[in-house]
Amino acid sequence: MAQQFHPITHVVFDMDGLLLNTEPRYEKAIGQMCRKYGSEYTLEAKREAMGRTAVGSAEAVINKCNLPITVDQFIDEIEAMYAAVFEEYIEFLPGAEKLVDHLKQSNIPIAIATSSKNSTFKLKSKHHGKFFELFHHIVRGSDDPDVKNGKPAPDIFLIAANRFESPPKDMKSVLVFEDSANGVKAGIAAGMQVVWIPAECTDTSTANATLILPSLEKFDPTLFSLPPYQ
Repeated sequence: MAQQFHPITHVVFDMDGLLLNTEPRYEKAIGQMCRKYGSEYTLEAKREAMGRTAVGSAEAVINKCNLPITVDQFIDEIEAMYAAVFEEYIEFLPGAEKLVDHLKQSNIPIAIATSSKNSTFKLKSKHHGKFFELFHHIVRGSDDPDVKNGKPAPDIFLIAANRFESPPKDMKSVLVFEDSANGVKAGIAAGMQVVWIPAECTDTSTANATLILPSLEKFDPTLFSLPPYQ
């Protein structure tokens, strides 16, 4: 018999690197930024930046890659680079559409908690309007005034949970899907269960997820007392 976890009533998804294959685009843009200032976008910097808000990511890259610019400069300059790399269609990651459609059809409340800014979210989601309409709400951590602290702090997931029309009675009943260590830490700190689909560059020893899977395709909803796929 499969291992059973605490029953789930609400689900919150990260977006980048989990639902949409955006990480190669981020890597291209930030790599260009680093090379402009005579540096390289290292694996350590990428791990530190993943999942954080725009400010947190900028701080991580500046510090880890020794860039001679301020956070404000980084954010201003990277916007134009993002506009270029996110212009073309961004593919869904395996299993994303199937799982989201299944939860929606099963009347499971779903939301997104992304560290994105409003501007970059619009760029990344512009080809997938109907998909993002399936979610009850979307929290964009970099611009949301209620998100005081970005991932790995729990703020964004607690805010996402409490914005449901009928919020969960117990945060253990919320299931988070994440790809970054910072996101996993945030979900666990919020008292939620977390399914981790780690990015290739991720060291899975740095955070304690409820369940680690190689892809959303491998997720079995019945493990968390969610309706089975038909």
